Amino acid sequence: MTDIATHADILHKRRLELETRLRRIDGDLGRAKSADSEDRATEAENDEVLEELGEAGETELKAIDAALDRIASGTFGTCARCGAPIAAARLAVLPSTPLCQDCAASF
Repeated sequence: MTDIATHADILHKRRLELETRLRRIDGDLGRAKSADSEDRATEAENDEVLEELGEAGETELKAIDAALDRIASGTFGTCARCGAPIAAARLAVLPSTPLCQDCAASF
């Protein structure tokens, strides 16, 4: 049996962590750039990494929000593709997953 309250708590905490990280990334991306051309090149590379991390964070936030919506609607822990229960072990590792292991493997 899936402990919905535990998963909801984990998802809310992860959401807060991601929001904090994304604010820091936005702050870092908005900082003034160096006048030195070599420093600017390094900063540009760093900004690319930050942008990728930001995109990954936004994607994870969407997955978390969708999982929280499934909790609210009573469908959390049920595969969105085949309707089978999602294994508790899978939810423990990836609480935002909408798919059981079989459907995720064939997706």
